[in-house]
Amino acid sequence: MCLSIPGKLEEISSYDDDIFRTGKVSFDGVIKEVSLALVPEVKTGDYVLVHAGAAISIIDEIEAKKTFELLKELDELNDLTPED
Repeated sequence: MCLSIPGKLEEISSYDDDIFRTGKVSFDGVIKEVSLALVPEVKTGDYVLVHAGAAISIIDEIEAKKTFELLKELDELNDLTPED
């Protein structure tokens, strides 16, 4: 079980307000729409930890890449599939 997965914020999709702001996050090429409500200071290009469809914190790019590779090695990314 994984608590959160690191990904790169590729695009902020909705700028309506801080509470309902969403963005497209790339997880090694798999793009998911996530809530940005908990990270109002996030900007395109930042790496974030995502849990249950919400970005919960901004993290360092190097740490994000290391963590993602480790999760791949441990075969913990089975639920991460492309959206239709």
